[in-house]
Amino acid sequence: MQIYVALQPLVALIAGILILIIPRLLNYIVALYLIVTGILGLARI
Repeated sequence: MQIYVALQPLVALIAGILILIIPRLLNYIVALYLIVTGILGLARI
């Protein structure tokens, strides 16, 4: 039995939790999220 988890929502959830815990990380988390989203977008072409 396989469980399919989309990567983008999982990354967004983890980023949101980290921002709530450590607000100073906001810039780094947003930058990493954008980089991961861009890479995933390019990989699906």
